[in-house]
Amino acid sequence: MPVVSKAGRMPGGMLRAAIAPLVAAAVGLFIGVLVASPTDTDTDTDAAIASLQEDEAERDATQIVELTALARSTAEQVKPVVAGLRSALPAADAGAGGTQSVTDQQLSQWKQIMVRQVERHKDTPSGSTATNVARNGLRNAVSQLSLALDTFAAARALPAAHQAPLLAVASRQRLLAVNDWSVAATQLDQINIDAGNGHQHVYLTDSPEGGASVGDGAPEGN
Repeated sequence: MPVVSKAGRMPGGMLRAAIAPLVAAAVGLFIGVLVASPTDTDTDTDAAIASLQEDEAERDATQIVELTALARSTAEQVKPVVAGLRSALPAADAGAGGTQSVTDQQLSQWKQIMVRQVERHKDTPSGSTATNVARNGLRNAVSQLSLALDTFAAARALPAAHQAPLLAVASRQRLLAVNDWSVAATQLDQINIDAGNGHQHVYLTDSPEGGASVGDGAPEGN
């Protein structure tokens, strides 16, 4: 058997040094191919993400229409409460206020209205951030108006000489409700425009009480 002389052998260190660049080059080539050529898994993932985004957009578009319909219905129902309290309470701002009497029957009707509307706005399905802001704003405004009515009712139950402080609080609570609603209504208008539905103005008053926003005058749906 031929004998290989020690002189013809490559030292281990030199052999490893020679092989290392080759291995590194092979690994780099493999990674480059993977990056340049996406796998089927990558394609499936991208398609799944696109599908989820499309579903979310459709769901939000539906929520915007439903929320706008809810807001319109609520506004129609609570406007008598908003106007009635304004006439019965002292002014909370520079606007008009009054001391018009409210009958027990009127108060009972207003309470029924607010109980129904608070219940209707309890459902808060999650949508896009913009839609959630409008929904939560409307819900908070309804709750604030209901609280104003409760305060007004509590004041009426007191002797006349002790009613003034609570009536003043009720007036401020009502004004906050109108302002909160106006902010939410402006947000609702914007998300409708963004969704391609045009302007949708759903405000509780036609006057900017306490700085509350009102419709911008643009035609509905434009």
